[in-house]
Amino acid sequence: MLKGRAPAGVEVTGPRVSGADEVLTPDALAFLAALHHRFEAVRRQLLARRRDRQAEIDGGATLGLLPATAGVRLDPSWRVVEPPPDLLDRRVEITGPAEPKMIINALNSGARCFMADFEDSLSPTWENVVGGQAALQGAVRGSLAFTSPEGKAYRLGDRTGTLLVRPRGWHLPERHVLVDGEPISGSLFDFGLYFFHNAAERRRRGSGTYLYLPKLQSHLEARLWNDVFSYAEDALGVPRSTVRATVLIETIHAAFEMEEILYELRDHSAGLNAGRWDYLFSCIKTFRGPDAHVLPDRAQVTMTVPFMRAYTERLVLTCHRRGAHAMGGMAAFIPSRRDAAVNEAAMRKVRDDKVRESSDGFDGTWVAHPDLVPLATEVFDGVLGSEAAQMDARVAEAPLGAEVQGDPGALLALQVDGGRVTEAGVRLNVSVALQYLDSWLRGNGAAAINNLMEDAATAEISRSQLWQWRTTGTLLDTGTPLDEDRYRAIRDEELAALGGAGDGRLGEAAGLLDDLVLTDDFVEFLTLPAYDRLA
Repeated sequence: MLKGRAPAGVEVTGPRVSGADEVLTPDALAFLAALHHRFEAVRRQLLARRRDRQAEIDGGATLGLLPATAGVRLDPSWRVVEPPPDLLDRRVEITGPAEPKMIINALNSGARCFMADFEDSLSPTWENVVGGQAALQGAVRGSLAFTSPEGKAYRLGDRTGTLLVRPRGWHLPERHVLVDGEPISGSLFDFGLYFFHNAAERRRRGSGTYLYLPKLQSHLEARLWNDVFSYAEDALGVPRSTVRATVLIETIHAAFEMEEILYELRDHSAGLNAGRWDYLFSCIKTFRGPDAHVLPDRAQVTMTVPFMRAYTERLVLTCHRRGAHAMGGMAAFIPSRRDAAVNEAAMRKVRDDKVRESSDGFDGTWVAHPDLVPLATEVFDGVLGSEAAQMDARVAEAPLGAEVQGDPGALLALQVDGGRVTEAGVRLNVSVALQYLDSWLRGNGAAAINNLMEDAATAEISRSQLWQWRTTGTLLDTGTPLDEDRYRAIRDEELAALGGAGDGRLGEAAGLLDDLVLTDDFVEFLTLPAYDRLA
């Protein structure tokens, strides 16, 4: 499938797809092999460390600030590297899959930045991951164009937002490229190809390689990324700090190591982001024993409940005392072209959320749809004005040389006063999970469901809540427990309402959801068993 021969020890098993000749060049594959040889053993050790840590928590251990790294937290002498000019003002960032139409529309949307995603909102088919890399090469060079099946043409405008890229997490493989017979890490595949093909061109255009890093659980995982960046910069002859990475704090483990994560990446850091949906999933996954707090319906776990407030407050204070951007969470609403009342109610909620973030000290926020860019920009303009960020906000609450103020134990108070688990909430989780898994298995990782842009993170919440409610026998508002029989009955009814198992890949989606919900052992990530079902 390649124009040239693959390097020794490298095998590309994927079929011929568009863009492969430009992306999977022999030199690029040799660079991937070098990354694999140097870092794969450490990656595996860190994944084993995750499993060991979970076993400790299952045995009664808990989370807390690390005594061994107190010196990092108390040391007033370090700050992260200064942001480059085109990554200083990040008041509104739009996110979406690394697909041509999305890339063009997002970069043209008026948002300051766009994050092209290879993780939660991209189904990692071979065609998608190779095509996404090819599209980014075009976007970096200003030549990307797309024509829809209906004949509508899309092109980049004269002024576009700053491009960031999110590679897959450390736990995900790319099975279509083998190095010495082993699948390469999806993280190294995504980062390696983007960096190899675009780092020099980005520098030539006065920019850098800007990334988002997902699913980190410890500062040691951040250290691995930092080592990868330094090695890659040296290998391609570009200056240190060419790479700038924003870490999504979307695991409860990482919430206790925010400062250490910034420290490990201090020469490559672009700040932290409050990845709210995966964070909730992580809370359920981590504390999953029979005595764990049972979270209520997803809609009731808002950003104003105490343990989520503790999480976002700690993130802002930690970032600003080290000169780093604190980025807010996602507004996933998709405006309706048909229902003005739905739009009005949803836009009020989006505005309230962005007002909260901006007043809490966040430097910017995320949206999923171009129509939300003006609203979010207006809110942050009202706080930032002509300033690019508000990194001085609230730093007096966490002076250097002291621990970040606030009780870290508040992060562990995983309860919602007055929260309830309802049958309607069960049905919504089942329906969303079925629809999303069906979409993902068909190659679309960003699915519009009920006027929301759903991705793997929200599917993870849906299935983890169902698992938690079933394994604990949680009573619903109807007075009946969610046992296996009740789950199966609701699943059958929701599946029928969607058209039944014969429509698309809904039958496979239902089987996969059953496997995730009805197992006694929690499946770490739904994308791992689902990946085995992709073409």
